[in-house]
Amino acid sequence: MSAYPNAAATTTPPADDPACAAPLEVLGRDVTVPLVTGGEVTYAALDYAASAPALQRVWDDVAAYAPYYGSVHRGAGYLSQLSTDLFESSRRTVAEFLGCRPGDQVVFTRSTTDSLNLLAAVIPDGCEVFVFETEHHAALLPWRGARVTCLDAPRTPGEAVAALERALAGRDSRTSALVCVTGASNVTGELWPVRELAAAAHAHGARIVLDAAQLAPHHPVDIAGLDVDWVAFSGHKLYAPFGSGVLAGRADWLQDAEPYLAGGGASRTVTRRTDGAVEVAWHTTAARHEAGSPNVIGVYAIASACQALTDAGFDTLVEREQRLIIRVRAGLAEVPEVRVLSLFGDDAPRVGVLSFVVEGWNSSHFAAALSAEYGIGVRDGLFCAHPLVRTLLGSDPQDPGECGAPEAEPGERSLNAIRVSFGAGTPDEHVDRFVGAVKELVRDGARWSYRTEEGRCVPDRDGAAA
Repeated sequence: MSAYPNAAATTTPPADDPACAAPLEVLGRDVTVPLVTGGEVTYAALDYAASAPALQRVWDDVAAYAPYYGSVHRGAGYLSQLSTDLFESSRRTVAEFLGCRPGDQVVFTRSTTDSLNLLAAVIPDGCEVFVFETEHHAALLPWRGARVTCLDAPRTPGEAVAALERALAGRDSRTSALVCVTGASNVTGELWPVRELAAAAHAHGARIVLDAAQLAPHHPVDIAGLDVDWVAFSGHKLYAPFGSGVLAGRADWLQDAEPYLAGGGASRTVTRRTDGAVEVAWHTTAARHEAGSPNVIGVYAIASACQALTDAGFDTLVEREQRLIIRVRAGLAEVPEVRVLSLFGDDAPRVGVLSFVVEGWNSSHFAAALSAEYGIGVRDGLFCAHPLVRTLLGSDPQDPGECGAPEAEPGERSLNAIRVSFGAGTPDEHVDRFVGAVKELVRDGARWSYRTEEGRCVPDRDGAAA
């Protein structure tokens, strides 16, 4: 059974269903962009998996606070006191959003990547880390000082759990162990069996960290309910693109390790010893790993987004997003040349992230045409998940390549894909335009000629139509 009962969609609700709520208002929703074929069109932002637009409510909250900005934890003045209160109340809002347990800490970072690098810096000596090859590079690469076991891509959720069970059963039980797993794939959008993986980890004495970068914007994340030890996510994917992220969870490893960064804010007292050296007592709270002046605006933006999504109601948001997913998948299924990438199969529950390839097209060319001729922004490449995309494309995971850039060698030209992603701020018209554009490009071809410039496929400056 999925850990997210609202994830599975069955049939498309009728358009007049009251449950089909309007999208949340996002900043830039009325921005127009030029088309190479002439005229302008409202931009269809369908790259939410890379960075989601700011919610209008988040922007309004940040703008309202900005005149009152002051130093945090460092000033006696009114604005400093107000900013400190806002910073710490934001921590409580995020803790509530994540369902943190008593004793859990919420540490503010720069991003999911920063959060997982922080965790990698505090794991005990000798800790063994278990990851699947399906992870984003933010989860694959930080564990440079640890022994890492990389598991093959599973083809079912049950296979994922079984593979982890086998790997953990063979580990040295005298040392600590950590499992790092995504909640939703940034390539396929498929939901992973987090609760079941957490149970397997704990049964073998291991801990588990959840990369919720692609999950938190789409589904509720409950640390206690999922029984994970830590959660990491980014503000810029949660409609709060102001340079902050979160690592939340158990305090002991965080308290026992040296600070992630050394400096003001992390230190409680600093004194000189008689031998001339400096003696430091570090904080044992989240401040231990938050050295330097904190990004109070980014932190407040995350808290505002957490509250906005909670107020909107995840049941409503999930239901609407599932309707959009069905529309996109149904539309792509009508194009025989399109192959949607998947690990767990068509019926697997997923969030609004889909990757695909088009027969006869280089993905960079196809994405460039979507942008230049239709005003649609998607992503092309390997999505910072090179091993997974290569596996899904049937390529040798050891193959070199340039992320499928147009100038890649002929044998490497297929090593890229196209990703469309959307969420709570996506209007129906954007996904309908996308599906229509895919069908038209496959049927009629591009209306413009394109060339490679600095590794990117771009419209030809000469303006020659194809």
